[in-house]
Amino acid sequence: MPDPSDARGGGSAAPPGLGRDADFRRLWTGQTVSQLGEHACLVALPLIAVLALHADAGRLGLLRAVGQAPLLLLSLFVGAWVDRWRTRTVMALADAGRAVVLGAAALAGLLGALGLPVLLVVAFTVGALSVFFDVAYQTSLVRLVRRDQLLRGNSALEGSRSAAQMGGPALGGALVSLLSAPVAVACGALFFALSFLSVRRIRRREAVPGRRGRPPRMRRRIREGVRFVVRDPALRAVGLASAAFQFSFAALMTVYLLFLPRELQLPGTAVGLALAATGPGALLGSLLAARLPGRFGHGPVLVSAAALGDVVMLWVPALHGPAAVTVPALVAVNLLFGACGQVVNVTTMSVRQALTPDAMQARVAATITFVGMGTAPLGSLLGGLLVERWGLRTGLLLTAVGLLLSPALMALSPLARLGRTLPARPRPDATGG
Repeated sequence: MPDPSDARGGGSAAPPGLGRDADFRRLWTGQTVSQLGEHACLVALPLIAVLALHADAGRLGLLRAVGQAPLLLLSLFVGAWVDRWRTRTVMALADAGRAVVLGAAALAGLLGALGLPVLLVVAFTVGALSVFFDVAYQTSLVRLVRRDQLLRGNSALEGSRSAAQMGGPALGGALVSLLSAPVAVACGALFFALSFLSVRRIRRREAVPGRRGRPPRMRRRIREGVRFVVRDPALRAVGLASAAFQFSFAALMTVYLLFLPRELQLPGTAVGLALAATGPGALLGSLLAARLPGRFGHGPVLVSAAALGDVVMLWVPALHGPAAVTVPALVAVNLLFGACGQVVNVTTMSVRQALTPDAMQARVAATITFVGMGTAPLGSLLGGLLVERWGLRTGLLLTAVGLLLSPALMALSPLARLGRTLPARPRPDATGG
């Protein structure tokens, strides 16, 4: 019996390519603008705390942890919930909510009330709504395109995310440094409003597999998603490798955002430029991810890209000297880190989608997000503690070494043995949902 997902797009005739699919373009545009706003806020809010409120390492770690806490608290619930709703609706509501929250924060800034307590509330609320949006857009692609278009679709979406990574940090850093905190926050609200307008124009009617029959209890649906990931060796490895990476990366970024302005004496615009270099690197990585797995195999590409990207971060703690020396070096490091990281992101997402039945896409995505990104708040707190105990350079070195655990876990798992074609999707009766 053919996989119904292979016929998505309607009719027996071959559907148009992704570039000519108006609904995919609307999803792509909305996701790009939303990611631009999110990445601008990820840099703007911590920089506001550091530069305007003079937050120390502990408070910065707390701010980042609060913003990441929804990944730990809400991911499993969101996955079970999104599987039974139209993803367009979820994404549009998440965009609207983030625009309203950031607009209110900008108003608070104009009134002189944008202190650390307000930043904590804003970071948590935006983080919570981002969980809904991210789980929904990953599920939306599976409902929108055919299975043989997943790698190209993910490459396009992750390529747009890389463009946001390129423009978002530079924009956030420049707005905070050159203009004001309220303007930086207001720009984030504008991006989410534009994403809302694009996503709500998606016209294709979604088939929502989880809506058939009487819905099981939320706890049972969450348990089914977790059990599916735990029982599949490849998905289990994705979750464990993601957890190791995200924990270490969150710790590293807490130190990194202090290391650049305080140890290397870089202004906010230079910090934004250095961080933005991951963007063009990720754009290159998206292009490579659409080609390399089919030539060398998904497993070898995953392990090699993860190892190379993480090893290069070991050079950062050794940097010294004026901005004319350190900024080009940081740009080169982040360019390679972004390219390798994007190859890993696109490839693992395609593997995960290929291994998961349609009715469980959101739950599996949310379970892996919970296992992976759920460790980020603890990593952010650890980064602050490392700085207070051992200083910026040693803390940065320790967190960079921690990144290497992720490719090691991949190399020891079934992921390393994946070939040039995506693995087969399991039978619908194996889902439990």
